[in-house]
Amino acid sequence: MTEYPQAAAERQAAARHLLANPLTCREHDEDIFRLIRRHEAELDRWFTQRLGYRLHLSSDTARLFKSGVVPTGRPLRTKDGRPLSHLEYLLLILATAATVAGPAVISLRDLLDLIRSAAAEVDVPLEFGGTERRALVACLRWMIHHGLASEMHSHVDAYAADETADAVLKMRPDRIALLAQSISSVDDGFVSRAERRENTRQWMRARLAEDPVLYKEDVTDAEWIELRRRLGEEARYFDEMFGLVIEARAEGVAAIDPGGDLGYRPFPSSGTEGHAALLLVEVLRFSNRTSFSEADIVEETARLAEKFSRYWSRELVGSPERLARRAVDILFEARLAERDDGGVVRLLAGAGRFAPVVSQGALW
Repeated sequence: MTEYPQAAAERQAAARHLLANPLTCREHDEDIFRLIRRHEAELDRWFTQRLGYRLHLSSDTARLFKSGVVPTGRPLRTKDGRPLSHLEYLLLILATAATVAGPAVISLRDLLDLIRSAAAEVDVPLEFGGTERRALVACLRWMIHHGLASEMHSHVDAYAADETADAVLKMRPDRIALLAQSISSVDDGFVSRAERRENTRQWMRARLAEDPVLYKEDVTDAEWIELRRRLGEEARYFDEMFGLVIEARAEGVAAIDPGGDLGYRPFPSSGTEGHAALLLVEVLRFSNRTSFSEADIVEETARLAEKFSRYWSRELVGSPERLARRAVDILFEARLAERDDGGVVRLLAGAGRFAPVVSQGALW
């Protein structure tokens, strides 16, 4: 049976969305959810056979369970992009643990009691002073934004400043159950989970799908030989599923996204932090050194901030330490740099792909 012309493009759009949004709620994007349902069988086959993932689909929720690969350095973020703090993570874990079995509707005051009980079971003292109240609001905002809860009466925001404030929340225990294990396994210092490599080919594909670069040193010699031998087949898989282009070098293999919007944090990216990260690649790559201390990075960032002060955020220009930290974090997430236990930064081979672009003045 001949399929309609746009079917392949629809499957790819749905696969890209699921890879970037493992929990997809119908109310957030009706169109993409319709595509996921339409192509459920093929998507499930793709993810299961090729990556070792599992797709769960209900009437209004799609959940892609990613097993075998646990990307590091990817904190959960608020709606405006700020990483959740350690306290916010803790409260999120406690909130999901307290509500995973229900109820479906709960007041904020009753939810606080459940969280206190969950905290007491693991010997975590919570006083819910101003700092903890603000952290809890951020946690609940994250849950609301991701479809785990919704506000039925009043808003949880008021609780940040008023300990007597209350609200009524509609919870989604079914979605919380789908996400609870992953939340407690995020690379936030609470849980460390080993990667599973029963199927080497699936594991390497998943690494390439989740990380921008798979370096030769990330795998064994036998795995590297196997990957290079099957590179043509892998390239076809990645093109069909995600529209990614496989680029192989002696140092490793990269999955390049021509659209530039698939990654956890796409690189290069716009904004002050993104521009600073890209320009740091040039500064560091064309210096006569191979490693850089935190003070070195701050010094170079301060110079860049002065040069581009007209275009960059005034707040970040005035705080080169913070800008340097955020820019280097972007390089870590893109696997273009690494940092040792002493805080020394070293560029990785993948950074060489971007330095010539900067030098040609393409961005400015």
